[in-house]
Amino acid sequence: METKLTVIVDNTPYNGMSGEWGLCILAQHGNNNILVDTGSSALFLENMKKLGLAVEDVDYAVLSHAHYDHGNGMPYFFSENHKARFYLQEAAAPNCYAKKFIFRKYIGIPKNVIKDHSDRIEYVSGDYKLCEGAYLISHKTPGLDMIGRRELMYVRSGHRYRPDDFAHEQSLVLDTDKGLVIINSCSHAGVINIINEVRTAFDDRHIYGYIGGMHLFNKSEEEIRSVARSIGESGLDYICTGHCTKERAFAVMKEELGDKIEQFHVGMTISAT
Repeated sequence: METKLTVIVDNTPYNGMSGEWGLCILAQHGNNNILVDTGSSALFLENMKKLGLAVEDVDYAVLSHAHYDHGNGMPYFFSENHKARFYLQEAAAPNCYAKKFIFRKYIGIPKNVIKDHSDRIEYVSGDYKLCEGAYLISHKTPGLDMIGRRELMYVRSGHRYRPDDFAHEQSLVLDTDKGLVIINSCSHAGVINIINEVRTAFDDRHIYGYIGGMHLFNKSEEEIRSVARSIGESGLDYICTGHCTKERAFAVMKEELGDKIEQFHVGMTISAT
């Protein structure tokens, strides 16, 4: 099955195409076009046109997690594509906040997008087969709320806030000619936890690659090196990261992983065929 990934939006602009703090990836997998996230604005539509890609041809859309830099483009997607359903984990809602000092800032998806487009939203739970050779994998690792507490990320329920356990986050896993490919846009639950979740879900099948941000921009060099070494020991062949990994962390990971790792940018294509 032919598999090609195109980075539509990332922090790093390239060849006349703009970037922004956000991520959007188009996976052309067999006969299906799967859009993962929509970035922070309508920029993904502009970049798709420049790349010769038609948003109207998207068959499935997936929200990796319920943060603005991945979901703010959703209303624009619905205005241009009239057929694809948008797949969210059942915990996804407009309720995500980040704490700064004593204040909590809203960092979620547009507050009315789910209500306004309820006929196009598909909630899934657990592990879900999206289409032939493509799966949505949820978190099963216990204690992820400790990561939320550390990152000062919260979800709001009524008037109360609790540390985010990232139950709204999911991975798109593609079954390719080279092995499984994981796409997880920010890896808030931890890249090693996610690799282990996918490995368990697929009975230890070979995982070829991991594509996405790793939320390492705010981590110490020691922690970044530890993550990189664990990835190196995991048996994956290829890593492509950007967005919330950012340049400093990527440079450290490159020292540890060498040719196994690349940094993505707007317009970059990745083949898993």
